[in-house]
Amino acid sequence: MKIYDTMSGRKEPFQALRKNRVRIFVCGPTVYDDAHIGHARTYIAFDVVARYLKYRGFSVFYLQNITDVDDKVINRARELGVQPTDLAREFERRYLEDMRALSVENVNLYARATEHIPEIIEQVKILVKKGYAYETDTGVYFEEPKFEDFGKLSHQTLEAAAKQQIEPDPTKRNPGDFSLWKKREEGKEITWDSPWGRGRPGWHIEDTAITETYFGPQYDIHGGARDLIFPHHEAEIAQMEAASGKKPMVRCWMHTGFLNVGGEKMSKSLGNFVTIRDLLKRHDPEAFRLFVLSTHYRSPIDFNEGLLEQSRRMLERIRQMIKIVDERLKSPDIPEESITSEEAEPALANSRKKFLDAMDDDFNTPNALSALFDLVRDTNRSINDKTISRKTLIDIQQQLMEFGEILGINFALAPAVEKEGDSTAEIIELLIDIRQKLREKRDWELADEIRNRLKDLNIALEDKQLGGKDTSQKA
Repeated sequence: MKIYDTMSGRKEPFQALRKNRVRIFVCGPTVYDDAHIGHARTYIAFDVVARYLKYRGFSVFYLQNITDVDDKVINRARELGVQPTDLAREFERRYLEDMRALSVENVNLYARATEHIPEIIEQVKILVKKGYAYETDTGVYFEEPKFEDFGKLSHQTLEAAAKQQIEPDPTKRNPGDFSLWKKREEGKEITWDSPWGRGRPGWHIEDTAITETYFGPQYDIHGGARDLIFPHHEAEIAQMEAASGKKPMVRCWMHTGFLNVGGEKMSKSLGNFVTIRDLLKRHDPEAFRLFVLSTHYRSPIDFNEGLLEQSRRMLERIRQMIKIVDERLKSPDIPEESITSEEAEPALANSRKKFLDAMDDDFNTPNALSALFDLVRDTNRSINDKTISRKTLIDIQQQLMEFGEILGINFALAPAVEKEGDSTAEIIELLIDIRQKLREKRDWELADEIRNRLKDLNIALEDKQLGGKDTSQKA
């Protein structure tokens, strides 16, 4: 198995530091607002990474931090007139709900920054003692030039990195120096006692203190979105390697590409900002997951409703085929064994090999999906062959479900209508009647829209000739 390492700039054979035990850390959310679909893209990608490593036999510990103390949290709480901790807890709860809805379920531990203040202070003390950090009137700063390897992840020289202003502050020795501890007045912000007075941690030090607590100074995989490479991940490397004296901090750095909306970077000011919650009001979460995995995790994604609709149809195609297989398996005249069983074995083995080869090649989910859809296509072509055996159908079904488990998509699960009471049935009947009248008026576009929306609810309509009435059947 090979994984692309941002540090080396190439695919590297993956070997865990501790035999078959893999430790993964992915930068979590700053909980001051609802998570958006860009976050979803990253967390879906790393959920699949964890799933596949487990499939390959690794024991995976997946750690994610929760940034619950930060300028953004404090400023938003001030705007809303609430306590920062209360605000953070509410948006943390909503974030975790969003992740469950998207089947992102392989994180072993969500670690809050506010619950690791002693570890953060200890790491800052070590950096000060070793001469990598200094105190000013405003806080404690990491002295960037003291760490000669600064810039090695983003592939820029120390001089180039130093030219980029990080946290402007006239008390700093160098423009690129970044805060480890921010001095703040008690009562105006959430603060803690420290050797440098009341204050709160800087952003970067939260992550390294958390990972050192659970993983030690070195671990296997660190992930996040591309925009975190500089300065955040560069700062993490500097902090951890300077404090521990051990290199490398991480064996493999993985970064996801950007998610754009309509060809532009997602932004509230542009009106193209989409939260996960807003998306899931309109779309099947598993269709969105399929949409995300149709692009390689390192490549940019351009989100639009049309492409998401294509993913929904692709997902429905798989589910419909599995439904047909289920119906065929109920047939009393289906042979238990036949020549098709022998013919199917190498075809299934080839399909599995293509899928797993793709996943072994830097988690190439688009190529893995291609192998999956080839299997669906071939099955659809042969499904009506009366000689196809029960064993062949079961093997196909099991293989598809296995692929789905790796991708985090339940291909057997059709979008369900909520439990229907009498009123729900009457509403559906009313929609069918309205659609029939639209067809009589030759308003095909609106009639088709109603049919498609009902199909999304798993209500299939069979059109009769005009003059008759549509019939519906719950699929």
